Amino acid sequence: MFDALMLSILITIIAIVLDSVIGDPYNFPHPVRYIGNALDFIESKVRSHLKNMRLAGAFVLLLICSLSWIITTSLISIPVVGILFGIYFSYAGLALGCLLKEGRHVEHLLERGRLEEARRALSMLVSRDTANMNRDEIRRSLAETMSENINDGFIAPLFYLVLTGPAGLWVYKTVSTMDSMWGYKNDRFEQLGYAGAKTDDILAFIPARLTAWAMYFAGKLMCLDTLNAKKHFKVDARKMESPNAGWPMSMAAWLIGGQMGGETVYFGKVKSKPILGPVNEKWHSYKINQLISLCKRTAVVASGGLILVKITLSLVFFDNY
Repeated sequence: MFDALMLSILITIIAIVLDSVIGDPYNFPHPVRYIGNALDFIESKVRSHLKNMRLAGAFVLLLICSLSWIITTSLISIPVVGILFGIYFSYAGLALGCLLKEGRHVEHLLERGRLEEARRALSMLVSRDTANMNRDEIRRSLAETMSENINDGFIAPLFYLVLTGPAGLWVYKTVSTMDSMWGYKNDRFEQLGYAGAKTDDILAFIPARLTAWAMYFAGKLMCLDTLNAKKHFKVDARKMESPNAGWPMSMAAWLIGGQMGGETVYFGKVKSKPILGPVNEKWHSYKINQLISLCKRTAVVASGGLILVKITLSLVFFDNY
């Protein structure tokens, strides 16, 4: 039991370090790309053979998640080589390094006055329209996506990696990928993506709240405005349509002191999003760099906490440890 626990923790730490150091190299095989390709292929098949799209979406979700579990479990179970697969699948499921790198890149372009390039770089991170954004709008959008994706791209996958291993992580990532591709409330996906969207809400429920509190303690280490954040963030979090996205976003908004939400353009249509954080407080370069530091410290706090929980649970439930 001790050896298995130590190996699991070691693999987790290696995965976190690899994600931090090398991120997601371009043109390198990644399981998310294969999941996305599979969903694209399956969509055309289910639309041509099935009429009940909500039921079809549930079937696809069960199928793809089962395949992810079986493939990951089979590969990590191979003697000796399975450890390497375990490291790879653990590392590939984390995306903090890439998120911080891209965030720095957008801010770097803004600082040098390269507005058009910053718009294009941001468009790789968000689904909203960026073509006509000014500097304030770019920074606000960057702050929103970074604070939301610290959970979606790192802490939620890490939560399932620590508690269930690489196979559980990739079930979560499969659901998350399905939600990001099919989770739109439009004529094409509202029914087909229903199961994926609801399952993603359920799986991200605990991690989103853990992320907010890890961010709070990281904010204490940085001497940020934790008093106002603790007082206001829950009220703001519940304004969001998503049951989870508002938790890390509102915490970051109050800690750093920058407004999130407001009028945002999606696919040519203006959407008024709930206001999070102090009203009319703009994001500038210093605040974006503070947010990047906050995300890094949040990741450290959450990683240490989750590993400690894993050790504690092992001690409690396995007396022979």
